[in-house]
Amino acid sequence: MEQEILLTVLMPCLNEAETLATCITKAQKSIAELQISGEVLIADNGSTDGSQQIAREHDARVVDIPEKGYGSALIGGIHAAKGKYIIMGDADDSYDFLSLRPFVEKLEEGYELVMGNRFKGGIAKGAMPPLHRYLGNPVLSGIGRILYRSDIGDFHCGLRGFRKESIESLHLITTGMEFASEMVVKSTINHLRITEVPTTLSPDGRNRAPHLRSWHDGWRHLKFLLIYCPKWLFLYPGIFLTILGLIILCTLSIGPIHIHDITLDIHTMLYGAMFTILGVQIIATALFTQTYATNSGMMPAENNKSKILSKFTLEKGLVIGSIMIALGIIGSILAVRVWGTHAFGPLIPSQTMRLTIPSVTLLILGLQFIFSSFFLHILNIKHK
Repeated sequence: MEQEILLTVLMPCLNEAETLATCITKAQKSIAELQISGEVLIADNGSTDGSQQIAREHDARVVDIPEKGYGSALIGGIHAAKGKYIIMGDADDSYDFLSLRPFVEKLEEGYELVMGNRFKGGIAKGAMPPLHRYLGNPVLSGIGRILYRSDIGDFHCGLRGFRKESIESLHLITTGMEFASEMVVKSTINHLRITEVPTTLSPDGRNRAPHLRSWHDGWRHLKFLLIYCPKWLFLYPGIFLTILGLIILCTLSIGPIHIHDITLDIHTMLYGAMFTILGVQIIATALFTQTYATNSGMMPAENNKSKILSKFTLEKGLVIGSIMIALGIIGSILAVRVWGTHAFGPLIPSQTMRLTIPSVTLLILGLQFIFSSFFLHILNIKHK
């Protein structure tokens, strides 16, 4: 019977002929020192420099991944791996494949994702551009820690180990460099056991420029971090705008506010109305996003959010919207009556608009509630 493989060392590859043999040899030496059954798997993404032949000559297994992209190569490699554990790393000789023991030990302890941390292990001179070292990685990792309450200090370290079964259960889909963020984010929100170990980063051994494009790939990482966190992207900004708008509307509906030589009046009220309407719409978008992401399996259901969404039924939304519309109509009727007392002639805007602006705002919000409730109900329809 074929011996069960415990560890697969996975390397994505696109024209890495200069450094591939060195990386394979180091990985094989590390597997031998660990005295475990293992393999080196090269996920080739369409190399044209003979990388595939080099890999086979050094007893590595090669799997061809036709779909282009860093994420595509790794997803294909993960599915093709035979090991219970997988340690992935770039084939540019920047990561230390001779020091895989800490990753394997943490996996044996029961952790499902073991991240390398280059800032704790050491970054050699010239190994990481200053833009990445002092801006890109710290900022993006910091945003990831805030948005997802993660303890990971280096979101984008390319050397990481994981249990194949656990990562496959996440159904990772991104095809580009943002795959690194997706793995950490989905592991976090699905409550996988995650830890970090220090690792080093050396200057890569290639004579050509790296595949990474700083601003383009940085934006893809940031975009992914925001899209997968509707609370910070939609909910919190929506709540802030709604509260700000209501404070302005309620305060100025009583009368103008004088701050030294500045007078805030109905013109400011209009902006308060805008903030309120926009805030409610953004909150509704947060609910839409959360519902769709949960029902489609993109995100796990969270008990507290599920309870809130389950209590917000179509019927309750219609009732709230109808009450708002009724109040808006009453306010509009009162405004017309005030106009009638002036024989439907010219009015003083600073007085009448103080009633008209809140009434129009309520009418808009009421209609918004009704249509949003229907849309949320549609998203919740069960289908096969």
